[in-house]
Amino acid sequence: MSHSERFVFIAEWYDPNASLLRRYELLFYPGDGSVEMHDVKNHRTFLKRTKYDSLHLEDLFIGNKVNVFSRQLVLIDYGDQYTARQLGSRKEKTLALIKPDAISKAGEIIEIINKAGFTITKLKMMMLSRKEALDFHVDHQSRPFFNELIQFITTGPVIAMEILRDDAICEWKRLLGPANSGVARTDASGSIRALFGTDGIRNAAHGPDSFASAAREMELFFPSSGGCGPANTAKFTNCTCCIVKPHAVSEGKSPLKN
Repeated sequence: MSHSERFVFIAEWYDPNASLLRRYELLFYPGDGSVEMHDVKNHRTFLKRTKYDSLHLEDLFIGNKVNVFSRQLVLIDYGDQYTARQLGSRKEKTLALIKPDAISKAGEIIEIINKAGFTITKLKMMMLSRKEALDFHVDHQSRPFFNELIQFITTGPVIAMEILRDDAICEWKRLLGPANSGVARTDASGSIRALFGTDGIRNAAHGPDSFASAAREMELFFPSSGGCGPANTAKFTNCTCCIVKPHAVSEGKSPLKN
């Protein structure tokens, strides 16, 4: 492996003092395990090339969070074409959101996700407030269905998951099917939206369609800034722990199905 070979990623770090996201170019040199960082906005070197033993090549995939000298960075995109070509088939993380209309089918949807080769690395059920819903759907603010979308997403609990696999963003979108469930039943009859959705808004589940959107949305639900994101619906009163063993899951006997 060449001493000069390098992989470049665009990374974001939440600065708690300024309450804003700072964007960096993170360079990793696998030949000697050194790192380098450049401030994207100010076009200047933030960290000179320095050996850093705690970062490894297998840590570098879109959506992952890595620590570099106590800063938790979220990798949101490739920094150059060479990195995209060399590491583009590596693992990615994305957000999978089960919407209120499909909560009763959560077990079946999770089973589909697992069978498609995804690993669920984080999961949380919550009720979104109107403000949280507005932040989540900010990209749709100019759409005519925006108010209906906000009203719907706040009518009941949602389940947010961080999921991991090769090409996770594209593969999760493929598994979801077209946004309109009616179209999905025609064009992708085995997709999640075809099986569990009703229309273009009540369409069972959501997935971001880009690296940047995935990073932003995962930050909303599973923040790296030390916050907890939307409040969990679990009250942890009069409850116990349920563990489904691997053989039961593989045989399709998980109680989450019912």
